[in-house]
Amino acid sequence: MTTGMTPTPPAPDALGTAPTAGRGILRTTVVGTALFTASGLGAIVWQDSLTSLYVAISLLEFFVGMAVFALAFLRAIDRSRTESIGIGGLFFASGSAPKRVQAILMISLTVQVAVSILVALLHLYTALAFGVLAPMWALGFTGLWVAAYGWFPERAPEPTLAARREAARRTHKQSAPKKSADDAE
Repeated sequence: MTTGMTPTPPAPDALGTAPTAGRGILRTTVVGTALFTASGLGAIVWQDSLTSLYVAISLLEFFVGMAVFALAFLRAIDRSRTESIGIGGLFFASGSAPKRVQAILMISLTVQVAVSILVALLHLYTALAFGVLAPMWALGFTGLWVAAYGWFPERAPEPTLAARREAARRTHKQSAPKKSADDAE
């Protein structure tokens, strides 16, 4: 899917739009974000009755997000043998996903961060502060989508040991002080 050092996006279909792979990952991210947001906004209003639900959802999304994050990282490590993968491209879909996919994933992350901070600020020093862990959900699923379907430039081939030694020798030779004609006498 890549040629040279320039990433190549997937080919558009007959309608002129790129097919969206990984719809299940995108759907899971959005549903988790909606569930977290609804429980968080409900917990703001009905703190006594919804605190347990909000904390449970927050912790579930944190632990699942951590597992998915680790899975995405391992998949990216495997792909990094042939492709040049950066952290911004992997976990923020920067330049490695179609704009529509990046928007869905980054809006989910932004909403989770904003809701968790809002809930924590409105109910300081309560169990609702566990909500700040939940954005790991969106971050992990972003990494999973990009690791599975994102595009990255091909990795430049590593120089051989002999080529590295020759380069080091040339660098050393160039940096050595030159003897002037006056020093030769």
